[in-house]
Amino acid sequence: MTDSFEPVDVCLLMEGSYPYVAGGVSTWTHDLIKAHADLTFHVVALVADRSRRKLAYELPPNVKGLSHVYLQDPDPGWPWVPGAAGLLDRIEPPLKRLQQGGGLEEVEEIVRLLAPKRRRVGRRILLNSEDAFRMVVRLCRETLPDASFLEYFWGSRALMSGLFATMLAPMPSAKVYHAISTGYAGLFAARARLETGRPALLTEHGIYTNERRIEILMAEWLFEGGDTSLVVERKKRDLRDLWLDTFASYSKACYDACDRIITLYGGNQEFQKRQGADPNKLKIVPNGIDYAGYSKVQRDTSDRPPTIALIGRVVPIKDVKTYIRAAGILREDIPDLKAMILGPLEEDPGYVEECRTIVKHLGLEQTVIFAGRVKLTDWLGKVDAIALTSVSEAQPLVILEAGASGVPTVATDVGSCAELLLGRADEDPPLGPGGAITPLASPLETARELRALLLDRPWRERCAEAIRQRVARYYDKVEIDRIYRAIYDEHIAMPTRPTLAERAA
Repeated sequence: MTDSFEPVDVCLLMEGSYPYVAGGVSTWTHDLIKAHADLTFHVVALVADRSRRKLAYELPPNVKGLSHVYLQDPDPGWPWVPGAAGLLDRIEPPLKRLQQGGGLEEVEEIVRLLAPKRRRVGRRILLNSEDAFRMVVRLCRETLPDASFLEYFWGSRALMSGLFATMLAPMPSAKVYHAISTGYAGLFAARARLETGRPALLTEHGIYTNERRIEILMAEWLFEGGDTSLVVERKKRDLRDLWLDTFASYSKACYDACDRIITLYGGNQEFQKRQGADPNKLKIVPNGIDYAGYSKVQRDTSDRPPTIALIGRVVPIKDVKTYIRAAGILREDIPDLKAMILGPLEEDPGYVEECRTIVKHLGLEQTVIFAGRVKLTDWLGKVDAIALTSVSEAQPLVILEAGASGVPTVATDVGSCAELLLGRADEDPPLGPGGAITPLASPLETARELRALLLDRPWRERCAEAIRQRVARYYDKVEIDRIYRAIYDEHIAMPTRPTLAERAA
């Protein structure tokens, strides 16, 4: 199946997630494929490099192909191609504009320039040649004259590597192309729309540019000079601006190319509008979960310690450290507390080790338990409340899954967490809180709200019933699957538009 290019109904474009990384978006994708078993799918996995990877999910039988885009290791291509210097000269202007807030017009120009030479050009010419080096020198002087050239060289090289890998990768044949984020996946969707004339769809769980902004501002390898994070006015454009502007350009290109732009809740949609998405293309489709399945989870009523859980990957964006510190505070009042961490440990081993060090420093070895990836339905009946301490989320499935099982949540005020726990604006009649909302990075507030749920049983039961009813009313996957099927059917039936090649002829 790998690298098979059998024509399919839907081509899914996945960056850094399915089918190799377990998590909310990957699980959503896996369930989407299974829900439409009579449609055929091809998965394009956009990954960093050519390292061997183990599937985190068994691909359903209706996945007919799995191909890869190696963002930091494009194919080498020929060592020499006639007209290579001229090609780079023509690529330079749209590339420069992409680094400064361009969009679909620039992507179209690069696609048009690379298409005739796609089987021949690769990293040898586009990244490693003398002509490519001279292009980078000029771009540095024109776009970031105050930056260290060495830092610009490696930073821009990483960006250009991802761009060229996405532009040069083989194109699966599909009736619809569906990106599950902007970024490089969205860039591939824009290219697919231009080259094939078939419709492109986008589903944004989290706003990619916002999540990238958090990662980039936290990235030590992009650090230049003194810390400017608290400076009111920063006059000089630096390497972080280069990355942020480039990914904003990719988002614009994706928004303009896609026929439908879907997200999970109104707050995300406002971000999309501010970033230039056409309001006429926008649609809200919330995440759904298997309510029938999760609602069957039986509560463990045995004499056991009060138990909380953080469910998710142990990575910085989940802020597991705040959860651990909250558990330390909570244990002062509940000595026999068990604080479970239920989620994959392999994605960021360095961060996992930092978390383990905090556990040891606080003397929580008997309280905080790293269980790794688990079957959630085996655990939810033993958990009294869950905590979500993330610094960025969209619409977390774990709140819905726990809620359907009758488990309330304490969550940070990110994404749609407040809407999930406190109720939608159109909720009629109001169901009441299904837990509590806390500020970011606040172990004390997190511990306080968890303590209220653990020690006040009537309050915990009211919250549990409210979130259970809310999930049943608004977030049952049966209805969500129906909505997505209607979207797929509509766009599969659309006529093919003129391709880039046909318009150029």
